[in-house]
Amino acid sequence: MLVAGVDSSTQSTKVLLCQAEDGAIVGQAAAPHPDGTECDPELWWRALAQAGEGLLNRADAIGVAAQQHGMVVVDEAGQVVRPALLWNDVRSAPQAAALIDEMGGPRYWAQLTGSVPTASFTVTKLRWLADHEPDAAARTAHVMLPHDWLSWRLGDRAHAPATDRGDASGTGYFSPATGRWLPELAEAALGKPAGLPRIAAPAEIVARTPGGAALSAGTGDNMGAALGLGLGVGEVVVSIGTSGTAYAVAAGPAADETGAVAGFADATGRFLPLVATINAARVLTVTARMLGTDVHGLDRLALAAPPGSQGLTLLPYLDGERSPNRPDASGVLCGLTSTNTTQENLARAAVEAVLCSLADAIDNLADCGITAQRVILIGGAARSPAVRAIAPAIFGVPVTVPEPAGSAGPGGRPPAPPEWVALGAARQAAWALSGAADPPAWPLAGTSAEYTAEPVPLVRERYATLRGATVGWT
Repeated sequence: MLVAGVDSSTQSTKVLLCQAEDGAIVGQAAAPHPDGTECDPELWWRALAQAGEGLLNRADAIGVAAQQHGMVVVDEAGQVVRPALLWNDVRSAPQAAALIDEMGGPRYWAQLTGSVPTASFTVTKLRWLADHEPDAAARTAHVMLPHDWLSWRLGDRAHAPATDRGDASGTGYFSPATGRWLPELAEAALGKPAGLPRIAAPAEIVARTPGGAALSAGTGDNMGAALGLGLGVGEVVVSIGTSGTAYAVAAGPAADETGAVAGFADATGRFLPLVATINAARVLTVTARMLGTDVHGLDRLALAAPPGSQGLTLLPYLDGERSPNRPDASGVLCGLTSTNTTQENLARAAVEAVLCSLADAIDNLADCGITAQRVILIGGAARSPAVRAIAPAIFGVPVTVPEPAGSAGPGGRPPAPPEWVALGAARQAAWALSGAADPPAWPLAGTSAEYTAEPVPLVRERYATLRGATVGWT
């Protein structure tokens, strides 16, 4: 039997067709999404149709994993009311602050929902809708997340929308500890009651497509990647893609009152404490553009510079930031002298900045009792030789990069990494199809490469000094 996994991310839709028994990939395709911080969900649907052509119709079961937090609002007829506000849209920062103040402060939110909401969370976007587009808020009858909406469409809207506890845990109106919605929080944000998807069990079949394929519960992208990796308790993953994340599977719920760690649930019935950054791989592509090169050239330049970039330090908050919560921040380049302003140093400073930001995220997990002995590095930027070489020096622990099978890519770079999110969605679909108590034991593709380096504490010290000095800057 065959199963399909869908990853509907910020940038594109990816579809993998896999063998249900062992996860072997037999087909794959992708289609782009428009850039931006809001998107008409219909464009996701068209991208899914394009990427899934010739693949979805061969699947016995389909799972969808998608970008977390996105606000999809529909009316009584099931029609989308306005373009979805995405996770990286920070316009609702004032509403986040207002909701925290109104509802008893950070401690209240952390204890009830596992997280202190930032502008990324769906609940803050509902309040923004009520404040700025009251007519649209009045028309809103149901609120969904991107994966909920796509699964609902795949089922031809013949079933009630369903979600899973993993993706639901990123809304700000769900309790990971109890596995239940907190509809009073959604109502307080939107100013009126709204329908919420049914919470499905991890291995449940929630509906079927018109062609008869089973639809699994689906999940959020980070939860999908954890399932695709077969992540075990205590292993720490750092993903460097459109966003940056550091997370680990845990046996019990997290409730960080500082707001640094989001106390998410995972896709299997456990928990997934996570720290997310808005600025990640895009910092590298933007820096490459500034230097008149591409990401391959950035790698060569960064590896030609010494550790610490001769004192050049970049704070990479180019698009505001979520961790730490600075939605109005901008990037800062510090320590320029007449001798260190070279292309090589700027390239390395960009790589070090992204890694320092994620090292801070790993430290946040440690504050919740999760200590990294090793980091599993994934995401598009995990292909970068500079990122791979520099990461262990910044993180202070060995770094493992799960490698796909196959030869090296252009210019000696590693081949494209496995699509862990889509693979996790496919594994969930196979699990639902099997009816077993546990997910199928799929082996990882290819091998794992390990990278080690002597730590360079001065880099993180300079970064921390700059981060602290810029509090309150815009």
